[in-house]
Amino acid sequence: MKMNILVCDDDKEIVEAIEIYLKNEGFNVLSAFNGREALDMMSSTSVHLVIMDIMMPVMDGVRATLKIREKYNIPVIMLSAKSEDTDKILGLNMGADDYVTKPFNPLELLARVKSQLRRYTSLGSQVRVEGVFQSGGLTVNDCRKEVTVDGEAVKLTPVEYKILRLLTENAGRVFSIEQIYEQVWNEQPFSPANTVAVHIRHIREKIEINTKEPKYLKVVWGIGYKVEAF
Repeated sequence: MKMNILVCDDDKEIVEAIEIYLKNEGFNVLSAFNGREALDMMSSTSVHLVIMDIMMPVMDGVRATLKIREKYNIPVIMLSAKSEDTDKILGLNMGADDYVTKPFNPLELLARVKSQLRRYTSLGSQVRVEGVFQSGGLTVNDCRKEVTVDGEAVKLTPVEYKILRLLTENAGRVFSIEQIYEQVWNEQPFSPANTVAVHIRHIREKIEINTKEPKYLKVVWGIGYKVEAF
């Protein structure tokens, strides 16, 4: 089966150039020219990897990637003319798997596409148990309401468990304090920062070896929290 790759960039010449290289390697290529078009296409077509520009009209690549991460776990490679570290960090924290700065070498982009697809298909071939979410040595078994780290049981309060389950189920995705509060407490947040921060600290004390350098539960300054994806 051929892999479907979605290329999204408002510069049609860039889309066409990438398409040539991908098709020469046997990939099927789908084209979109803003984030909204990309999301609409993904709702009706199976896509195995997305190449997403950041700066686009209608919907930019960052917002589109956030929307993609709500439903899909496929690789996303971001393109941007910006080379500053802050832009790379923002893109990666919003759910991108890789980042390529324009102008780029098409052969390098192709190599990155193949690398991400190898990783994706390798992970996809693993047996997954429904209701069990794992990131490295951290496992959340939602069927048994159990948490283990490297095989050792961890006792959490009901709220701590809900927070950790949310983040582990969506490992790699950054959740804002407001998003965590709304999904765990099921109500609109009212000054939620201290409430969430206290629970995050307690979870870290139970699952991390070194709370000052956490391996799993990490803060993304100015944005929120995530469980690292391994």
